[in-house]
Amino acid sequence: MKLNYELSPEQQKLLADLAAMSDDQIDTSDIPEARPEAWNEARRPLYKPLKKPVTLRVDLDVLAWYKTHAQSGRYQTEMNRILRKHMLDEEAAHSHG
Repeated sequence: MKLNYELSPEQQKLLADLAAMSDDQIDTSDIPEARPEAWNEARRPLYKPLKKPVTLRVDLDVLAWYKTHAQSGRYQTEMNRILRKHMLDEEAAHSHG
């Protein structure tokens, strides 16, 4: 059975409307308080970002370092994680100043 992850036009509109709202406009009154110990049971969400294969030229020493330091040989995942962190740090720095 193939799962359908595509959003309907109505779902896309709802998400766009929600994204356009400021935090104080979103009604969260029906969400219960989270117990601090509940975070002990937290798990990574089911969200899986879309990936696109690309060809990227990387210095040989950089590639060798990632290949030897990444867990379970997942050097591409580690490179992506570091690129994502840099992207988010840059966005945060530019949105606050």
